[in-house]
Amino acid sequence: MTDESAAQPPLRDFDALAAARCDALTGAPAAPRTPDAWLFARLVAAREVRGELPLLGLSGAQFEALGARHFVCAVTNVALHAHVMTDASHAAFATAMHDLLVALAAPQANSDDVRCLAAIIAHACLRPDHLWRDLGLRGRDDVTCMLERFFPQVVARNVEGLRWKKLLARELALASGATPGPAPGCPGCEDFSFCFPAGR
Repeated sequence: MTDESAAQPPLRDFDALAAARCDALTGAPAAPRTPDAWLFARLVAAREVRGELPLLGLSGAQFEALGARHFVCAVTNVALHAHVMTDASHAAFATAMHDLLVALAAPQANSDDVRCLAAIIAHACLRPDHLWRDLGLRGRDDVTCMLERFFPQVVARNVEGLRWKKLLARELALASGATPGPAPGCPGCEDFSFCFPAGR
């Protein structure tokens, strides 16, 4: 267990806190909410309850505009500073992943939402767990629904049923002519040896 994971609330507490904050952001259950509002509220809530809003990878302006589009109340009054990555290779990966996802976006999706979600996913790929956990979602199905809605070409390319983070890293490598390999966060995942067996 890393120091980072040790500081996080237990899974059951985290789920309850994230769900409650998600409801507060969207006005549920009193107000109807769209699937997109739920998705972004859950992504924000997951980072907010852990005190990790900068890890979303959004600028202050993006964050404010996202809230105006989807939320009924303000996020906790915490200064949101862009997360500064000291690892140049991680920064390059996040930028390239963001650009790849934007290029693969569904034409009907809101372009501002696409750019925000691409940044959030790209930064989550730097973290050491399954993508759904890194995003603060409830499971792999949530990631699949998110990708089907915003990046259907990514889902269409996953004909082998790969874990999403592995698939994203592979598609980025193929797009740049590099040899496919793990995303920066993959080596810290409990299933790293499953996705990337030694000698293969």
